[in-house]
Amino acid sequence: MPDDVLVVHGGTPLHGQIRVRGAKNLVSKAMVAALLGDEPSRLYDVPRIRDVEVVRGLLGVHGVKVTDGEEDGELVLDPANVERASTDEINVHAGSSRIPILFCGPLLHRLGHAFIPDLGGCHIGPRPIDFHIQALREFGAVVDKTPEGMHLTAPAGLHGTKFELPYPSVGATEQVLLTAVLANGVTELRNAAVEPEIIDLICVLQKMGAIITVHTDRVIEIEGVPRLGGYTHRPIPDRIEAASWAAAALATRGEIEVLGAQQVDMMTFLNVFRSIGGEYRVTDGLPARGVEGGIRFWHPGGELRAVALETDVHPGFMTDWQQPLVVALTQARGLSIVHETVYEQRLGYTEALNTMGATIQVYRDCLGGTPCRFGRRNFKHSAVIAGPSKLHAADLVIPDLRAGFSHLIAALAAEGTSRVYGVDLINRGYEDFESKLSALGAHVERP
Repeated sequence: MPDDVLVVHGGTPLHGQIRVRGAKNLVSKAMVAALLGDEPSRLYDVPRIRDVEVVRGLLGVHGVKVTDGEEDGELVLDPANVERASTDEINVHAGSSRIPILFCGPLLHRLGHAFIPDLGGCHIGPRPIDFHIQALREFGAVVDKTPEGMHLTAPAGLHGTKFELPYPSVGATEQVLLTAVLANGVTELRNAAVEPEIIDLICVLQKMGAIITVHTDRVIEIEGVPRLGGYTHRPIPDRIEAASWAAAALATRGEIEVLGAQQVDMMTFLNVFRSIGGEYRVTDGLPARGVEGGIRFWHPGGELRAVALETDVHPGFMTDWQQPLVVALTQARGLSIVHETVYEQRLGYTEALNTMGATIQVYRDCLGGTPCRFGRRNFKHSAVIAGPSKLHAADLVIPDLRAGFSHLIAALAAEGTSRVYGVDLINRGYEDFESKLSALGAHVERP
């Protein structure tokens, strides 16, 4: 649509300070968790992003009263009157989001019924929901597939189970956690995801009264309890957004202080950032004086260095970090190698970078240190980036959320004026990004 365009005048280093709020990948799940309680919950530092609006709407149609608290970014979620929603209402509010699937466990506990519409999300690979459905069946759910979606019931209630994920999927791990906490008996989940956002969700559930033990070797044990209360929680900051701004500082030869960013959840990213030649300084906050900590990222001058990089589940290099960083790697001397092992179709955005003057080739082979599950399966999931390349302006169409921010960084780093189409998709995960760009001295405007 013509009004969904941003005109970007590139070639200006970004300088200044911005703030990140609660992690997109935790906040929406914590909102769903409120469904499990029999008391109101309070969530702080909630970003104003599309995903939050989607969950708020879905909670609303299920009878959860969601109101703004006194503090900016505070939500109060009251599940006193949970009710069944019509399939039409769920479809309208879900849109293309994949969040509705996580409502299943809580709704089966509260109402004995749940509905999953056809699911959307970013187009970066099939991202099947098979793991979710299989897990719900293990708990005792009955799944009835219809043309409009899936209806789930639990005639005999939900019970604990032993379950091993074929891959440490974040979404499926969240599904098991949100279902097991009120299930009768003990659940043991093997090969679980252990991302910081998962651990933070466990903290939320524990505050509500859940009994969850995280063992070594990706094993999580959940002892079902008869009831859960509410929670009061301030989520971990968004490490994806923080890394995106860090990459923007590097690609534009600028300096950005990201308030709220935390070192502990970004250690893998920070190591790679320094290996490339970027600099950063971690600043601790002084809460008593109202001083917020964060991380300052900058390009120190001189040449950036090529690296070999492999994405992986936590504690590896996060898949959502690679797209913005690849833009910076187009400015590094030598051949950088990126092996994507989490999503099989996540390198499509590199075509747009090539039209801007980058030299990126994608391959079906596993070019990382280890063969991955996508090897020999016809997926172009490895990239070789030759640099440094002089980027020039172009008209860009955003395909998905993270690639969208990468296109934006490329336009900011390029010489000339680019038009970036589909920028409203960025609002799904980046709060108020246009205001932040202005605060950093970027020359951007709506036509």
